[in-house]
Order: sequence, then C-alpha cells, then structure tokens
Amino acid sequence: MFNKRTKIKELLAGEPTGQQVTVMGWVRTFRNNQFIALNDGSTLNNLQIVVELGLLDEATLKRITTGAALKITGELIPSLGKGQKMEIKAAVIEVLGDSDSEQYPLQPKKHSLEFLREIAHLRFRTNTFSAIFRIRHALAFAIHRFFNEKGFVYLHTPIITSSDAEGAGEMFQVTTLPLAQLPKSAEGGIDFSQDFFGKSTNLTVSGQLEGELAATALGDIYTFGPTFRAENSNTTRHLAEFWMIEPEMAFYDLQDNMDLAEEFIQYLIRYVMEHNAADLSFLDTRQKEEEKALPQAQRSELGLLDKLQFVLDNRFERITYSEAIEVLLQSPAYKKKKFKYEVKWGIDLQSEHERYLVEKHYKKPVIVTDYPKDIKAFYMRQNDDGKTVAAMDILAPGIGEIVGGSQREERLDKLETRMQEMHVPLKEMQWYLDTRRFGTVPHAGFGLGFERMVLFVTGMSNIRDVIPFARTPKNCEF
Repeated sequence: MFNKRTKIKELLAGEPTGQQVTVMGWVRTFRNNQFIALNDGSTLNNLQIVVELGLLDEATLKRITTGAALKITGELIPSLGKGQKMEIKAAVIEVLGDSDSEQYPLQPKKHSLEFLREIAHLRFRTNTFSAIFRIRHALAFAIHRFFNEKGFVYLHTPIITSSDAEGAGEMFQVTTLPLAQLPKSAEGGIDFSQDFFGKSTNLTVSGQLEGELAATALGDIYTFGPTFRAENSNTTRHLAEFWMIEPEMAFYDLQDNMDLAEEFIQYLIRYVMEHNAADLSFLDTRQKEEEKALPQAQRSELGLLDKLQFVLDNRFERITYSEAIEVLLQSPAYKKKKFKYEVKWGIDLQSEHERYLVEKHYKKPVIVTDYPKDIKAFYMRQNDDGKTVAAMDILAPGIGEIVGGSQREERLDKLETRMQEMHVPLKEMQWYLDTRRFGTVPHAGFGLGFERMVLFVTGMSNIRDVIPFARTPKNCEF
C-alpha cells in the first residue's frame, strides 16, 4: 500500500528506535553500492539508506541511479555518520521508476539557473527549487491564514473581464472568433457581437474593481488569484502571468491601509521564518556563495536571514512622493549622474530610484505616499492640493515596488470628473459608480504581487525562478 509510507520530514523530526518504516522517494546519490541519499520532497534533507552487501542482485544495483524512484522498507536506526542522526537499514528495496543516468539532465553537480529554466519541469528536484516552492506554499497558506484571522472574506473575482481596471490597455484578448476571418462591423472594426460574450473581453489585470463592490457590502474582503499583463517587458521583475493578493476594506483611509499592508508583510515573513527555517537557511548560504563572485559594491549588505529579521524588527519608513523626489535630487547618485532616468517632480519612479531610496538612503522598506494624480489610476482619492492622490507604494530592498495601493475615491462627482478626464467610459462603468450612489463610504485597498513577495523572502534575483512555469514575452513552455 502506497499510503503506508512515512515522509522523510516526519521521520527526521522523531527519534530512531529500531522501528520498521517504509519510505519512498528519488535517489540523489548512490555511493559505493552501499549508501543511498533519498529525498521525497517533504524536506530539504536527504535520508541515508544503508544497503548491506548481498541484499540486492547486480541487476537491481545498476537500476539505483540518480533520479530513480524507490520504495524502501527497513529499520530506522541511529547513524554513525556525521551530520545525520538516523538512517534506514534496508530490508526490501523496490525500484518504482528507472532513470537513465546517461540521459537524466540533473546530475549531482551544480547547474546554472539559466539551464534549470530550460528544464523547469525537472528543476523542482533540485535543493534550490524544492526550497523555493516549499516557501511559496508556506507564503500562500500564511496569506489565507492572516486574512482569515482578521475576519476577511475570500472573494473569487473574474479572470475574464470586459473592464480594464488599470486603464493601461496592456491586456490579453479573449475570443472564440475565427482569427483567419474575423467578422467585421459596419464601421469596419471587429464585430464582437458575434463573439462568445457578445462584446470584447480580456484576461484580468486586477480584481480590484470587483473587490470594491464586495467590500461595500461585506466590509473586508481579499482576492488571491492569477492576473495577466500583456506588457512586453523582458526583465527580472516582470511576468505576463502572475498572482496577486488584493484586499479591499470599507471604512479604511490611507493610514489604515498602510498599517494593514505593513502588518501583512511582517506576518508573512514571520510565518516563513518559523515554519521553513531549514529552507531559508539553505537559501541564505546559497546567496552568500553566489555573491562571493560579485564585486563588493554589488553584494548585499545583509544576508537573507538578517534582511528578513531586519524587516521584522523595524517599522517601515513613511515618506511622501515629494520628499522622495527631494532625497533623490540631493543624492550623490543624482549629482554624479548615475541615474539612467531623469529625476523631477511628476515622474513615475523607476526601479533604480526606488532601490536607491530603500537600499542606499533609508536602508529599510519605505512607504511612499501622495503621488501625482497624473501618473496614477482614475479610482484613487484626490487630495485637497489638487495635484496628488492618496496613493501608497511599499518599496522593498532588492526589488523596488512590492505593494501598490490607495484610498479609493468615494465621492461620486469627483470620480466621474476624473474618469472623464482619463477617458474611462462612464456608461460601461455604471455598475462601479453605483457603489458611490448608494451608501458610499471611505474605503481603501492594495495589491501585493505574490511572486515579488516570494522573490524577496527567498533572496532570488529573477522572478522567473519563483513561479513554477514562467510566462514571459516569446516564452510559454510547459
């Protein structure tokens, strides 16, 4: 019976008392025809299996290769070897799945991350990626736990939508129309009335607008689902398909919003540090080894574990956009013309600006508020100065923006005026405006890019390495 197996993580948490156990997993190494390092994915650590001479015939021994899947029953005993407190003295070994050692891409040696991206279907079997995806799971679980403890309602917002929440227009279209012969309207455009939904539809860029609808009835809600951006960005920080966490809260202002986002990030980090200590320790050591090859100026000032602890121990710095611009203008980097992009009031902060604020100036996470309204979305609450909106971004070391949010504009007249200015069609958005017509309230929300959070917590440098199968421009493998 396969369900009689014991997971290696469970065994390693106990004591070896000579009990009979059955384990199953994949061979990492097989030394001297005697010692098998077995891993079943439940933990970073391997379990040593001792094969007594004469237990297996020559044909079976040859089948125990790196990558082969085994079922092993034996006695769990104390180990005399260094670095392990227990091992299994095998009584029965069954090969469940062979692995041709000549063809298997993951030999017991170091592989580059670039190579592993090409074989993403197998990279889960490496120490690095098994650690990353256990941490990703822990973060996902902690997200639901955090909001559940606070009484939030988990809302599933549509993946197919006819609205563009961000107004950026970088959306993937959804259609069942024959692409080779698209039906034309009388005006010469595509006749979407013949399409499945009878109108033009897209994959969602955000569940925020639908989330606001629920928040104005249920109080506090959150979404956690896939979002899509048809943005032609080949960078280490962008994906075409990624996951977003988007809470929306009635009776919240910008200050409440910032407080919740900061508490949320610290909660997630604390949870992973408590529940994935071995994985984080491995990634911490890995990062230090990787950075040895870099010039001193490019190395992280803090190790991964130190960085995460630092975020837990310190309140986030809170500054206005105007203060951020002034810091950048006074910076040595600006005066020595080291910024690639210009710095002046009104610009959308670039990654290099965000990282300077976080990594060089304040040296901790920073919340920037009150951005110019001209670079922000139509739904953000307008400030009394007429120039800025009640927006907030959280900037994290090594990444830049990790959270974007705002207090939403609850005043119908101001919202309608702003939508007209930004050419957002009022007629098609009456369902959204109804929340301002009937019992409007101050409310706020934010979006946290899940992969960027995983990137921050694992210390990885490329967002393609923290999602199982990355979707990027010209790349949709697996």
